[in-house]
Amino acid sequence: MPDKLFTEARTHSYWQDKPVDDALLIKAYDLAKMGPTSANMCPLRIVFVKTPEAKARLKPCLDAGNVEKTMAAPVTALFAYDMAFYENLPKLFPHVDAKAWFKDLPEAALQVIALRNGSLQAAYFMLAARGLGLDCGPMSGFKNAKVDAEFFAGTTYKSNFICSLGYGVKEKLHPRNPRLDFAEVCKIV
Repeated sequence: MPDKLFTEARTHSYWQDKPVDDALLIKAYDLAKMGPTSANMCPLRIVFVKTPEAKARLKPCLDAGNVEKTMAAPVTALFAYDMAFYENLPKLFPHVDAKAWFKDLPEAALQVIALRNGSLQAAYFMLAARGLGLDCGPMSGFKNAKVDAEFFAGTTYKSNFICSLGYGVKEKLHPRNPRLDFAEVCKIV
């Protein structure tokens, strides 16, 4: 399984014309939700863009270099985080009053906390999706303010990054880019 999740996993930009069943997205979320977050805050929110109408709404939010590959993907997940994540803490972390830890923090502090934990959850989702046989194409090349206005208006959600999902065309993958070695980034003290 580690090979499927890491060494064989690639960022895809070309997609087979094969739909992704909603049940598979639900299963991926049900696996991903089990990953740990600080105080079990679970700030991740996801909108799965699948329909032609939803794709038409997303298209003007994308940077030019990401339009074709995103429109060709069967699904694009809009990963967001809830700035009011603490409202769910009485349910998610019931043994103490964890809501009190966060509810009066300044917005900048809340954003760091929600972004960090929402990013963890989105990464868990991508690993779950890969484990279930889907390929992923994560990207940051979009206009956050436009996505927020189009898909998250009237909520306390803010977009983080997007990720196309489906069955990639492996023949169109470029050679894997290099990675930094352990000694270049790690220190054991």
